[in-house]
Amino acid sequence: MENRRQQQAATNSRGNRDLAIWINRQVLRLSRHWFLALNMVLLLFVGLPWLAPVFMHWGWTRAGELIYLIYTTQCHQLPQRSFFLFGEQFMYSLPEIQAAWQDTNNPLILRQFNGNETMGWKVAWSDRMVYMYTCILLFGAIYKLGRRWIRPLPWWGLVLFLLPMFIDGSSHIIGELMGGMTSSFRDENLWLVSLTNNAFSPEFYAGDAFGSFNSWMRLITGLLFGLGVTWFLYPRMQESFGDTAVQIETKFERAGLK
Repeated sequence: MENRRQQQAATNSRGNRDLAIWINRQVLRLSRHWFLALNMVLLLFVGLPWLAPVFMHWGWTRAGELIYLIYTTQCHQLPQRSFFLFGEQFMYSLPEIQAAWQDTNNPLILRQFNGNETMGWKVAWSDRMVYMYTCILLFGAIYKLGRRWIRPLPWWGLVLFLLPMFIDGSSHIIGELMGGMTSSFRDENLWLVSLTNNAFSPEFYAGDAFGSFNSWMRLITGLLFGLGVTWFLYPRMQESFGDTAVQIETKFERAGLK
């Protein structure tokens, strides 16, 4: 009986050791290839919203609507601030959306409009979200090429990079709460008209269409977000995963494992 207990204990010990070795090998593999793994996840995360209009165009309605549903947790999905595929235009103004959907300024109703056969189908998140996460992929690739010379961005630098987006987004929210979607100071931007002495076209100042001031602000703040997050996180992740890899490799060498 005692021998059997000892054999069972030895078997359990070998099993635990083998499991620990396997886990360490997986952690080592991730530590060596974290950049590839992270970008695969990001590509899936960034790519799925673009598949929603593709699925709707192909008639795969349930698949498309499922993606829209999943990304409602990530974005307001307002159609006047979203890209459209397979339609007459790449973006539509709020009056055009209201004419095709419902004559309402309620964002909870407006966000439900995913598109139609004539206007095309919207990407499952807004243009700002497209800029933000696509830029993380872009600047991540740049970091990969120059990682030996790039030092981590300090926390206060990250705050500075994120501040423009906070100001831009919060001013939209405040304006819409005070005046609604069509009479917000960020919709008309009369303050900018006065500031620039009306030097640009009316289409530049008003609304959210591609090429408007609001559109440019979403692009610029999205670029700054992507650059700031990448510059702050990626060097730290590289250092952390590098240290982990060295520690596991040292353990394996001492244990005579490869």
